Amino acid sequence: MKLARHLPNAITCCNLIAGCFGIIYVFEGNLELATYMVWSGAFFDFLDGLVARLLKVSSPIGKELDSLADMVTFGVLPGFFMFKLLEGFGSSWSYIGLFIVALSALRLAKFNVDTRQSNYFIGLPTPANTILITALPFLLKIDTFSFLNNPYALSVITVIASLLLTSELPHLSLKVKNLKWENNKFQYLLMICSLTILLLFGVKALSLVVISYILISVIWNLIEKPFVTKKAKGYK
Repeated sequence: MKLARHLPNAITCCNLIAGCFGIIYVFEGNLELATYMVWSGAFFDFLDGLVARLLKVSSPIGKELDSLADMVTFGVLPGFFMFKLLEGFGSSWSYIGLFIVALSALRLAKFNVDTRQSNYFIGLPTPANTILITALPFLLKIDTFSFLNNPYALSVITVIASLLLTSELPHLSLKVKNLKWENNKFQYLLMICSLTILLLFGVKALSLVVISYILISVIWNLIEKPFVTKKAKGYK
């Protein structure tokens, strides 16, 4: 059982190592393999929390390790990924990618001290942003979206996504307390939209799934006003 306590941290380290491999592949110019490393890191990031809950183990070290691993996989990696994407349009454009690194660090730091994020996220989660960024090369291969393959569009995507990381806009959590439609209609709407996008375009359109997540979160805010409700209950 003593070894079992360390299992979540070992899985978190797998997330970290996946992120490191992803960065190596970025600098080797293999963005496809780097994207697969992001998906692997996201899987390990989900798994470590699941295993910790199943084993009923947690520790301050585990929490800090998780943030450090996330900073590599979902902060540094997507920043350099965008750096590499923009590098083809001239070195002056490429440094915009570092905006992702800085605001991802701020997002993760805020998450660690923000007590409001138990039922939803304040700001775009870093894994979602990373999937949005690293799936772009696949999206650009679809003729319908090839118009985005220019430095202006990629820079705008970078800046907007990065600002969403540290925004005060609540984003949906996929946690559900029951399966009733009226209690989870926005989560179900997101699932329906995501499945429709994937059926139409396949995994090449994962960026569109994240964009739909952002748009549905905005609609959810306009209708449910979750942040106003929470503030009224005593949140600062």
